[in-house]
Amino acid sequence: MHPKLPRTDTVYQPPHVGLLITLAACLALAGCANPSTRVGTSETDLVASNTAASSQQPWWDDFQDPLLSQLVNQALQANTSIRSSQAALQQARALRDVSVANAGPNVSLSGSTQRDKSEGTQASNSFTAGLDAEWEVDIFGANRSTIHAYEADAQAAQASLRDVQVSMAAEVALAYLQLRGYQAQLTIAQNNLASQQETLQITQWRAQAGLVTSLEVEQAQTAVAQTAAQVPSLLTSLAQTRHSLAVLTGQRPLELDALLLPERAVPQANSTMTQQIPAETLRQRADVRAAEYNIRAALARVDVADAARYPSFSLSGSLSLSALTLAGLSNGATVVSSLLGSVSVPLIDGGAAKSQVLAQEAALEQTRAAYQNTVLTALKEVEDALIALKNDRERLVLLQQAATSARNADLLAQNRFASGLIDFQTVLETQRTLLSAQDSVASLQANLGADHIRLVKALGGGWQTQP
Repeated sequence: MHPKLPRTDTVYQPPHVGLLITLAACLALAGCANPSTRVGTSETDLVASNTAASSQQPWWDDFQDPLLSQLVNQALQANTSIRSSQAALQQARALRDVSVANAGPNVSLSGSTQRDKSEGTQASNSFTAGLDAEWEVDIFGANRSTIHAYEADAQAAQASLRDVQVSMAAEVALAYLQLRGYQAQLTIAQNNLASQQETLQITQWRAQAGLVTSLEVEQAQTAVAQTAAQVPSLLTSLAQTRHSLAVLTGQRPLELDALLLPERAVPQANSTMTQQIPAETLRQRADVRAAEYNIRAALARVDVADAARYPSFSLSGSLSLSALTLAGLSNGATVVSSLLGSVSVPLIDGGAAKSQVLAQEAALEQTRAAYQNTVLTALKEVEDALIALKNDRERLVLLQQAATSARNADLLAQNRFASGLIDFQTVLETQRTLLSAQDSVASLQANLGADHIRLVKALGGGWQTQP
């Protein structure tokens, strides 16, 4: 594409400009035969793939908590780690575009003016306008392989960005479930503290009546103090989790306090979410796809190093107009043109080219080993998440039964103690059991949601069970 000259009242266009344009067009047309044109198709496929992936319902919507969805979406837009990965993707795409541009013809337009003066003679001027073009003929595929390598790098950067997004969404969701779990545990601790304080009051009354000793009073006070000590610890954990969520969403630590302080139940994922797992789930993992693209890039660089061992061919041409006056460039100028074909054959390089091939083959082997390790790690994470999810579901049912029985036992113990039918030690034991059972249920409910998140992340973060 030729640069546009600024318009003036007098439009100046030398007659030889058509010849300059013809030379540039010929070289550009030759460059169209370069295999680099396939990059456009790959880019279209990549955009189509991203569009299809973005059209799926986000997995965090399965928890049916609008605030959770809001926080995840905000983190995906504002988190600093994601912005850094986006910049890395832009850099990889720019480098790919550079390699595509270098594979085509290189055309430059030049102009110069010169004024000479010798002693005893009048000054003379000369004006020159020229066009230079050069193109390296890609016979052995070095340029093509370079483009393939940078294209694979760009695709790997795209997959890495997706991996960061999946990890970020999972981290936000895990922190949010942890926050709701802490809130549930705080409510349980406060409720049990109120119940223990009532028991302490009853114990003090009975001690004044001589029905119990000071030992029972001290035991009741110990239970109250131990339960009360859990409250500041839970408040600290709640504040720190709120601060973490703020930072994950790209905000200052205290900005989300008003939004997160109201207590809500621990959200639970759809129970049918993990009943069926598609066969190709592991290939949805961004780190697996990135490892595949790294292998492709390494293969292409082996081809580049191998092509460097063979002759290289290039075509270059120049066309220039020379005149003594500026107006003379349009009429009567001297035309100088040249066309050069060259070949370069490596003869003696001390084995550098062969060693470069060996180095790239070793790099290829590293990417293959990294790919195998990524797949094995993916399999482990999926299996770990499935086992944890299955066993935590069973544990939750049992702990809920235990919490219900502990609540009933606590009510019976308090009534019987108030009637003087049992000793205070039994009351203390039932209260401790109730607090422990309820706290375990609240904690496990948050862990069960976390198991869902870890499984979705292990499966690539984009898988959805069909209804």
